[in-house]
Amino acid sequence: MRSKLERSSVGSGTTWEELGGYARAVRVGDRILVSGTTATGPEGVVGVGDPAAQTRFILDKIETAIRQLGGAMHDVVRTRIYLRHVADWEPVALVHGERFGAVHPANTMVQAQLIGDEYLVEIEAEAVIGSGDAL
Repeated sequence: MRSKLERSSVGSGTTWEELGGYARAVRVGDRILVSGTTATGPEGVVGVGDPAAQTRFILDKIETAIRQLGGAMHDVVRTRIYLRHVADWEPVALVHGERFGAVHPANTMVQAQLIGDEYLVEIEAEAVIGSGDAL
């Protein structure tokens, strides 16, 4: 007999979530999957022209979603980073390292055509609740 997994989700209030029919993050069982996240605040783009500032804002937004679903940043097992300009890799990597230096999630970083000219970085994350407890 199959056990039924519980599913819950959270939003961050951006217009894209409603328009595109998706959640900021979804939890199924002990897994949390966070959608591609940009530096979008209540007033629009945060950190215009500054990839490190955008990365900090994005990781804070990701952390909020993960916490709302019962996880923590040390539970993150995978990140995917999309860059508008490949030359921005180092400041973005340094901020990622500040936040995940002790966690060491699997990571991919690629150049991509992001939607919205002022967005320099977009990040996805996956977490498994409890996986970082031993760190």
